[in-house]
Amino acid sequence: MFGLSRTGIFNNNTQKIKGTVVLMSKNVLDFNAIASTTSVAGAVSGLFGALSDVAGSVVDGATAIFSRSIALKLISGTKTDGEGNGKVGKKTFLQKHLPTLPNLRAKQDAFDIYFEYDADFGIPEAFYIKNYMQVEFFLVSVTLEDIPNHGTIHFVCNSWVYNYKNYQKDRIFFTNEVYLPGATPAALVKYRNEELENLRGDGTGKRKEADRIYDYDVYNDLGNPDDKSSLARPILGGSAQYPYPRRCRTGRRNTKKDPNSEVPSSSTYVPRDEIFGHLKSSDFLTFGIKSLSQIVLPLFQSALGFNAEFHSFDDARAFFEGGIYLPTNLISQISPLPVLKELFRTDGEQVLKFPPPQVIQVSKSAWMTDEEFGREMIAGVNPNVIKCLDVFPPQSSLDPSEFGDQTSTITKESLETNLEGLTVDQAIEGNKLFILDYHDAFMPYLTKINGLEVSKAYATRTILLLKNDGTLKPLAIELSVPRLGGPAGNKIVGADSRVVLPAKEGAEGTIWLLAKAYAIVNDSCYHQLMSHWLNTHAVMEPFVIATKRNLSVLHPIHKLLEPHYRDTMNINGLARQSLINAGGIIEKSFLPRKFSVEMSSAVYKDWVFPDQALPADLIKRGLAVEDPSSPYGVRLMIDDYPYAVDGLEIWDAIKTWVQDYVSLYYASDDEVRKDSELQAWWKEAVERGHEDLKDKPWWPKMQTLDDLVQSSSIIIWIASALHAAVNFGQYPYGGFILNRPTVSRRLIPEPESKDYQELVTNPQKAYLRTITTKFEALVDLTVIEILSRHASDEVYLGQRDNPNWTSDSRAIQAFKKFGSKLAEIEARIEQRNKEPSLRNRKGPAQMEYTVLLPTSEEGLTFRGIPNSISI
Repeated sequence: MFGLSRTGIFNNNTQKIKGTVVLMSKNVLDFNAIASTTSVAGAVSGLFGALSDVAGSVVDGATAIFSRSIALKLISGTKTDGEGNGKVGKKTFLQKHLPTLPNLRAKQDAFDIYFEYDADFGIPEAFYIKNYMQVEFFLVSVTLEDIPNHGTIHFVCNSWVYNYKNYQKDRIFFTNEVYLPGATPAALVKYRNEELENLRGDGTGKRKEADRIYDYDVYNDLGNPDDKSSLARPILGGSAQYPYPRRCRTGRRNTKKDPNSEVPSSSTYVPRDEIFGHLKSSDFLTFGIKSLSQIVLPLFQSALGFNAEFHSFDDARAFFEGGIYLPTNLISQISPLPVLKELFRTDGEQVLKFPPPQVIQVSKSAWMTDEEFGREMIAGVNPNVIKCLDVFPPQSSLDPSEFGDQTSTITKESLETNLEGLTVDQAIEGNKLFILDYHDAFMPYLTKINGLEVSKAYATRTILLLKNDGTLKPLAIELSVPRLGGPAGNKIVGADSRVVLPAKEGAEGTIWLLAKAYAIVNDSCYHQLMSHWLNTHAVMEPFVIATKRNLSVLHPIHKLLEPHYRDTMNINGLARQSLINAGGIIEKSFLPRKFSVEMSSAVYKDWVFPDQALPADLIKRGLAVEDPSSPYGVRLMIDDYPYAVDGLEIWDAIKTWVQDYVSLYYASDDEVRKDSELQAWWKEAVERGHEDLKDKPWWPKMQTLDDLVQSSSIIIWIASALHAAVNFGQYPYGGFILNRPTVSRRLIPEPESKDYQELVTNPQKAYLRTITTKFEALVDLTVIEILSRHASDEVYLGQRDNPNWTSDSRAIQAFKKFGSKLAEIEARIEQRNKEPSLRNRKGPAQMEYTVLLPTSEEGLTFRGIPNSISI
């Protein structure tokens, strides 16, 4: 007799349990493939070819195929076979399509599945899956309902599944349970270890698209000497000269001219699960950036000319107000591409127009003020470089035997004319002098940079006074170039420096405006290459790789950190293809050109992991001192320091959440030391991922609960709030190139020269002849507008993309507490922005400091902290 029960259909001791499988078909607009074409016509053809290929096959046809071509087998977590491993159930195929399942997201499909089950099988805690189709799909989740004596079981999968022939062993997924390695049910031990072995691979061979192998390599794929000798670049990582974090190994063949370098590719391998598999417009992003690099920018350069300059400040504002007129033939080549039409929002037949950046939305000239210049050092897009000046004159850490005496030439007398009655000694004693110091970062490279035809720059030091109203007033800017000597006349033996003081009129007024521009060019380049790329994107990738290789999805720390890795490896791979590569977008639009990424290697030498914690960073820069009586253990030297004030609240919320979460699984330091996966993870992250710095004494030893909490908090902080702080203000501040030029093309003219007279007769022209050209501005503007946007399905700090991310109700409650705390912080930040006495919250440009507001809507919002470095 057959009957019905709450658990489904049963026959004697065997019954059936119902499951729901949620998946997505492969992205029908496979922009990654389309964008690899090298011509506009090819891109158009590929795009519309893809559209025609999927017609009639995406919805009804695909779902019908899924139901016959995807099979699952349950694995018991409580009952073993004769060899001590979890029992494996019978193969079962998907059944009914469920297009209206509650909570089903767009582009997702759901299916019924029924498994034969009896009490001797125990509780299923894993499953095998086989894909018999030739095309991959994205497995979102599997839910098993009404398991006898257990209830519902959730599997959060988020993984691409290819045809089974692509795998040496069947794909396996685990439940959302949490187990430390030593507490893993005996039935699951083999499967847990086997999956980690699969993810590690054997370190050989060229990686294929379907692979899920995480391994390490140096940055040896940025140059392409086989194409042109001018595209050769040094290998970053693996040497004392060029230390660097590791990136994901691809195993591509080496170039012919340099056997240690890899041949670059338009489809760089990233483990398949790291490639955008959600609704985020990241395929759009990938296609957009690749198309910019390969198709659009060469056309713009041809139409505009590389050296075309803005004629006036109004001409620069025309990017946003009137638009830029382009030749009809150029528009005709771009306009067929739907993605690019959206990117450039063409209005009319021959115009290119961008949204106005916030820095000029209220005032067109506030960017020129000294107050705004100073405010952006603590509330702009690069607010974590300024330091408190505690020694005068400013000193250099460059080796005198290699660079000569690089001590600053700024004098006390030059500063005291604007010190509002204070002496330099009094100002230093009162913690009122600050410095934005790029001297040491740029001086070693200036001979090379200034030897380029298109770049001419200074190494800068900017001294500022903290006024009684809380704002920063620039006092002096030192502009330095290398002094060359030695037997061959090409050795740096010191610096030739010029100190520029504030002025408002005549040639001196224009020179002061130029001096600020030179300082900002240093700041813009340091921001993009070091504060942004190196200190967030590059340093994070080794932690992603180490986590995937060593921490099982069943491990609590994997569940803690995994959301903060979303899309990072993919966006980094894209950067190596089109942004930081030889001849790429960064080299086209930033001062150091071909030395850009090489310069970041020099800065990495001094990177210190523990100092990435915000309180430690503030103390190191002299912007805070330890103070146990203060809410976050530190007291700020500048009370109205928006990045630090907001950031300390976010940092404290992150660390409290991590502390609450870790305490659920580790009761003592001894348990941390005995966790085999945790120890392997940390050892590999340090010794392989950051191998060039592995011998530094400052690395946490991962022997205590404090080590685990602090290290995990730093990783989350870098991936979320630090990246948000240095990324999502790029377009609002830098979209107006006059405010944040990325290039300087000439030094200050010599007195009595024709160009010097122009400083008086036409200051705007003198400024525009010095900074970024129109083409370079267009390159920079287009890219940062893309990179400053939030996707429609972004997941923000305090959120998860799946409510069933863990089965532990205690962790769920702790996470809700974290989210509530972030909501309270958001309300306080918004209130602070309304306080008129906090002048640095808005400044002359009337831009509220919003980048550390945790949540955001889609688009160019100038706010929001995503969980991860996802763009």
